[in-house]
Amino acid sequence: MTLHMDAIPPVSAGSSQADGNVALSVRSPGVTTRPAGRRGWQGIGLRPLLPALVACGLLTAGLCHAADDPLSDPAQEKGYFTPATQPDATRFLPPPPQPGTARQATDDHAFTSTRALVGTPRWALATSDADLHQDPLLHAFSCAAGFVIDSAHAPHLAALVHKMDVSEIPDMKSSKAYWHRPRPFVGNSQPICTEADRAHLATSGAYPSGHTMLGWSTALILAELLPDRATAIMQRGRVFGESRIVCGVHWESDVQEGYLMGATEIAALHGNADFRADMDAARSELAALRPTAPKPDQRSCAVEADAAAHSPL
Repeated sequence: MTLHMDAIPPVSAGSSQADGNVALSVRSPGVTTRPAGRRGWQGIGLRPLLPALVACGLLTAGLCHAADDPLSDPAQEKGYFTPATQPDATRFLPPPPQPGTARQATDDHAFTSTRALVGTPRWALATSDADLHQDPLLHAFSCAAGFVIDSAHAPHLAALVHKMDVSEIPDMKSSKAYWHRPRPFVGNSQPICTEADRAHLATSGAYPSGHTMLGWSTALILAELLPDRATAIMQRGRVFGESRIVCGVHWESDVQEGYLMGATEIAALHGNADFRADMDAARSELAALRPTAPKPDQRSCAVEADAAAHSPL
């Protein structure tokens, strides 16, 4: 199931970009380098795996244009929330860091130090994690789940995640428009992992990270449905958010508050009877799928495990 939504509206000129979804393209392998500073990258020598990662599908070729943006708002679709139950992140999140503060200095360091990851397997994973379309998103959690998850074999789960996304989008959009924070690459020529989408990303706010919100929300759902895999699933949810820092399209604080936003949205969704019923259907579906589903590619899983062991935070 692919999500088709309207483009996120731009914010005031000179402000920032959207967490709108990004173009994926296969990157040429580069030399693994080590960034300076407290977040040093300790790679496990995965550079030779890059051709294999392309073959096994970790890197997804193709373009996700703004017109086909899973983080846009489908006015024609109804989510789980009502106006009375929709959370308001502009009230429960703190404001983003201001220039000259210690928090902004931390954000600056995270951006500059992770530019050294260009061409590494971690960069490739961040590029893959940028695609929020249904199957790439579900597949991103296959290693953590211990079996391959896709929409064809888990339609109830796919529908649940899609409706969850539709439910969360309005709060994400209003928060970005409210703070209209510029993304870290605005005003400079530093590389990002989705260069083809640079102009689109420069049209709406960075704070909070919508990718992180959705990735963390998906992780929370899967951890509840597969409780024996909860540790690995939540670890992958953390890495999914960190990919936005590695990608260079979000500040560290955007990602940190994206985790909080996702947790809040899922907590509120549990008050909805339809959501709970859909969770039950997805739980039964995964229980039936699990014994016969193929195992995920271990080379992809090794890249994810290395990313989890070397956080940019």
